[in-house]
Amino acid sequence: MTVVSAWEWLAWSFSPLAWLWQALTAEPAAQAFWSQQVIGALGAMLVALLLDRIWGEPPLWMHPVVLMGKLLGGLGQRIAPCSEVARDYRRFWLAALAWCALAALFFMAYWLVLLLLQPAPWWLRGMLTGVLLKPLLSWRMLRDEVQAVEAALQQSLAAGRERLSWLVSRDTSELDAATVRESAIETLAENLSDSVIAALFWFAVAGLPGAALYRFANTADAMWGYPGWRGRGEQRRHWQWAGKWAARADDVLNWIPARLTAAWLALVAGGLSWAGLRQDALAAPSPNGGWPMGAMARALGVRLSKPGVYRLNPSGAAPEAGHLQRALQLASRVVLAQVLCALAAMVLMVLWMWRGGGHG
Repeated sequence: MTVVSAWEWLAWSFSPLAWLWQALTAEPAAQAFWSQQVIGALGAMLVALLLDRIWGEPPLWMHPVVLMGKLLGGLGQRIAPCSEVARDYRRFWLAALAWCALAALFFMAYWLVLLLLQPAPWWLRGMLTGVLLKPLLSWRMLRDEVQAVEAALQQSLAAGRERLSWLVSRDTSELDAATVRESAIETLAENLSDSVIAALFWFAVAGLPGAALYRFANTADAMWGYPGWRGRGEQRRHWQWAGKWAARADDVLNWIPARLTAAWLALVAGGLSWAGLRQDALAAPSPNGGWPMGAMARALGVRLSKPGVYRLNPSGAAPEAGHLQRALQLASRVVLAQVLCALAAMVLMVLWMWRGGGHG
């Protein structure tokens, strides 16, 4: 680092958005360095999405989300009570402290990885960062699982219900074909936000550490955040209070990505009423889930509902086989849009450097 000191790099070490700001505003001698960091981060996003498309998920033994799940599962068994307690503030704060400790652990682990990669050339660092980013996002597996629900429905309703049970926690035994498709479309829309857009958003904001922190928070919400009883036998625990922190943290981290996902779906669908999206978002109990689900419902012209809980786009038709395939196409376009935006940004940064902005 000849034009950027080690301390200066440490101060900005994990935020591609900060790198972009530095590239545009730093002293001329340092602009080339920061421009290279931005190009490397954009390349990392492309590498991660390419690896996801080609190979999907890494083996379980080396998957960081599996490790997150094991740690959360082990701690959860010790924190959540075996009996229902009306107001359990002690468990709430104990779970909050455990969440913060694990979040800091994963954030620091990925930050240290960035430090280890720093001596490598910027282009190699970008490629390796993309390899490490891949397990923190997941599009191919989501797409394949939703496609599998429709394929199973083509065999029989019972097969469709069984396959859907792999994706959702609700009881699927009494669902009809339309409701099975509703649940699959909801899962697709919500996880497009959680597993793709949010991971890329937090990578842009805080790099690998930010993406890892987000993925941990999302995993913790899935394991701790749903209130009520979970588990069977000796593993049965009550999560009314022990999971509140995890649920709220996930709500905070998903606030912007959920609305970004809705905006992207509206864009690739040719335009949707933002007032209608807000109406659907307010109808859902989650502060975030109603945005991508409502956008998908309106883009498809179908209704999505959970009896006694919410109805999104209530005037829409019941989903049919074609609607589920159309939902997959729309979600794929959103993912493709991320690729095109990253490529366009890379071209702009290269032009910026070539025309002298990165050389002074």
